[in-house]
Amino acid sequence: MEDVARVAGVSHQTVSRVLNNHPNVSKKTRERVEQAITELGYRRNTAARSLVTRRSQTIGVLGSELAQYGPSHTLLGVQQAARDAGYFVSVAGLRDVTPDTIKDAIAHFMDQGVDGIVVTVPHPGTFDVLKDITTQVPLVAVGASGDEHLSGATVDQRGGARLVVEHLVSLGHQRIGHLSGPADWIDAAARIEGWQDAITDAGLEAPVLIEGDWSAECGYREGLKIAEDRSITALFVANDQMALGVLRAFHEAGVRVPQDISVVGFDDQPESAYFIPPLTTVAQDFEELGQRCIGLLLDRLESGKPGAPVTVAPRLVVRSTTAAAGS
Repeated sequence: MEDVARVAGVSHQTVSRVLNNHPNVSKKTRERVEQAITELGYRRNTAARSLVTRRSQTIGVLGSELAQYGPSHTLLGVQQAARDAGYFVSVAGLRDVTPDTIKDAIAHFMDQGVDGIVVTVPHPGTFDVLKDITTQVPLVAVGASGDEHLSGATVDQRGGARLVVEHLVSLGHQRIGHLSGPADWIDAAARIEGWQDAITDAGLEAPVLIEGDWSAECGYREGLKIAEDRSITALFVANDQMALGVLRAFHEAGVRVPQDISVVGFDDQPESAYFIPPLTTVAQDFEELGQRCIGLLLDRLESGKPGAPVTVAPRLVVRSTTAAAGS
């Protein structure tokens, strides 16, 4: 930095301000310092900087089920938000989710000297484990309701399910089934609750609840059974992958979508607009979720207190797989 300051004809403090994007530096001075940095090939010594600031500028992200669309894109959203805030990301993916594997991963992050930890492990028991862990850095959990021990950020899964049911009810459907995700997933359980609550509020009965496993194969298998039974006029499917399998099963069984049965998915994967027919679904803003997680973590770094839980609103994307009942 002293070399950069000498070449640019400025003080050491001015170089520091430029490196830290401080606003109180003129454009001309900033350009001169940046030119000197380029000429000298200067790179910040992050190890030395961390000794001074006691910050590593690194955030640990603990995830699981990363083969699934929701968890993987939550991870991408957190990574992007962290990088935008000037932090590097260290990722640990869990193959098996147990109290021991969670604790070991958190301990590993602490050994790395991370400034904070974001946990995206979509199983309810995760939060109980995290509350028993004492860390010296902020910890944010995706899906947690948040309390004095643990900050939380989530997409409103119940609200998303309610959007689905309200849309189908507005089209005249009274027999609305649900092909859910695994019951031990936080998001799947919340979508079931949202579906049930909205069905009850509409004065209807819940005719069909089938537990799935998120896969297109499961959607296909259960779709064949539903096509044979035909006890419903609309089906809310807990993710777009299973909805894809359902659509194929209905096509093979001669069930017309949406004329015979309306279908709604969840996630709004990029491919959903190109299903046949294009899928009505619920979009989750994973980019905003990532930003909110990192925002909670950085606020905790500054204040030392957990922030209020944050909820991101989903939105319904209406395409061609839903229509009026009996149309």
